[in-house]
Amino acid sequence: MSESLERRLERLELLYEVGIALSAEDDKDRLVERILLEAKKLCNADGGTLYLRTEDDQLRFAIMRTDSLGIALGGTTGKPIEFAPLPMFAKSGAPNEHNIATCAALRKESFNIPDAYDATGFDFSGTKRFDDEAGYRSQSFLTIPMVNHQDRVIGVLQLLNAKDPETGAVVPFREEEQRIVEALASQAAVALDNQLLLEGQKALLEAFIQMIAAAIDSKSPYTGAHCERVPVLTLMLAQAAVAADEGPFAEFTLTEEEWYELKIAAWLHDCGKVTTPVHVMDKATKLETIFDRIEMVKTRFEVLKRDAKIRMLEAQLEGDEEAKARFQREIAALDEDREFLVHANVGSEFLSDEAKERIHAIGARQYVEGKLKRALLDEDEIENLCISRGTLTEEERLIINGHMVQTIQMLEALPFPRNLRRVPEYAGGHHEKMDAKGYPRGMHAGDMSVPARIMAIADVFEALTAQDRPYKKGKTLSESMRILSFMKRDNHLDPELLDLFVRSGVYKDYAEKYLPDSLIDEVDEESILTTQPKAFEDLEEGLRARRKRTFLPEYEPLRRSVMGETRDGDEPDMPEQIREAAKSA
Repeated sequence: MSESLERRLERLELLYEVGIALSAEDDKDRLVERILLEAKKLCNADGGTLYLRTEDDQLRFAIMRTDSLGIALGGTTGKPIEFAPLPMFAKSGAPNEHNIATCAALRKESFNIPDAYDATGFDFSGTKRFDDEAGYRSQSFLTIPMVNHQDRVIGVLQLLNAKDPETGAVVPFREEEQRIVEALASQAAVALDNQLLLEGQKALLEAFIQMIAAAIDSKSPYTGAHCERVPVLTLMLAQAAVAADEGPFAEFTLTEEEWYELKIAAWLHDCGKVTTPVHVMDKATKLETIFDRIEMVKTRFEVLKRDAKIRMLEAQLEGDEEAKARFQREIAALDEDREFLVHANVGSEFLSDEAKERIHAIGARQYVEGKLKRALLDEDEIENLCISRGTLTEEERLIINGHMVQTIQMLEALPFPRNLRRVPEYAGGHHEKMDAKGYPRGMHAGDMSVPARIMAIADVFEALTAQDRPYKKGKTLSESMRILSFMKRDNHLDPELLDLFVRSGVYKDYAEKYLPDSLIDEVDEESILTTQPKAFEDLEEGLRARRKRTFLPEYEPLRRSVMGETRDGDEPDMPEQIREAAKSA
């Protein structure tokens, strides 16, 4: 068998192997690097460059290699290429055919130049300047456009200085070498185009997800930039877990796809809030709906004062000398009761049973409106004013917490590809607790993945330290960490992950970047690390299995499809307030 035929077979076999390898490569940087290196190998070239076409019709340097000069830039090296991209068109709009790479792209034609110093028709002045500075001679060039299935040039492959395999002398690229590199470029264009399409789809998906998160954050000032910062904190703690070389997370790792999956889940962790009625989410006082009904209550007190004054004047006309004193005492009592209700409406303090009795007594008083006697407070107003803590009724609290039901329902309805199948589980578990007393499923800690438990810590810590909420000031670092310590003790958070959060210094790194200096103070790390969780009973196995696939009974009425229908098509048995809020959402 002649050497020439044997060499041809070797090249064909290499081309076949390269084609298989290119189709299997899922990283763009590795792909462009492999394309260039295999092309160099096929032609025994000393150097080469691969350009990628940009959206504004420029050829960007993606990777450069010159073996004899030790140049290796771009690709997987991490070393940037400082050269400016090559414009395919002049500012006037005229095609730039002076540069051989842009000309190849514009004409979709290969160019084989035996010696650049003798070539005419192309501007090699930049190449010659480089040669003078580097003590090099760029002689033979093979420039091939990479064309995709839509007949669009997506890049240009350029090889430099073919070498004789025996003597090492620089020689022109042979026609046979050109044909086989053109075949490689054709295969490479398909593989690269697929990568660019996937990259574009990923960029579109991420932009869409971040747009949803931004919409949720802007929907209510009460959420601030929560959806934006939780992903940052989640990935920081996940990185600490991956970096751990001892302890419970020594074996924990995430592949590149799993990192992406966690990132997407973190951005979507509160997507169900798009269905939460704003008047519930933003309920700053107990009587607030579309407006704060305490103003209506104040108006009724003014009616009572008016009627008291009328009674006083009538009594004075009849000669009652005590009428004014009684009036003043009655007005003082009305003012006191009104201010009591105004204070109770804020919901900043725990409401005692005595206070609730007083609200009922005040509400029972009557005033006249349109010649009709009415109770000073209706049943709904009394119920809201008698909320023990905060501003939400139990029904409203279920609606707020129900955003997790909607998050899970929405995400489970999406046809995620295999590498994103765990997004619903990661995003839907950040309100679950170690002792199975969380929501909406009440899952046991052992049934929750590490990423889901990481997100739970990120969600709480961000909420505690946030300064952009109108209803509260951001807590100091020490206050926030002390609260996390209590949550560790009470089995709300994973104790091992919280210890890692402390030991790795993630909380400090986050604080230095996102908290003002006024909130960054000394944290008693030892106290947090020595806090021990309370003992709790494990759930019965059958119940644990059921909770993985169902919601807690109080949340089942909120199990609605993304189309606003119940899963079984029937109207669920749910409180009227929840039903109305769900409809308005």
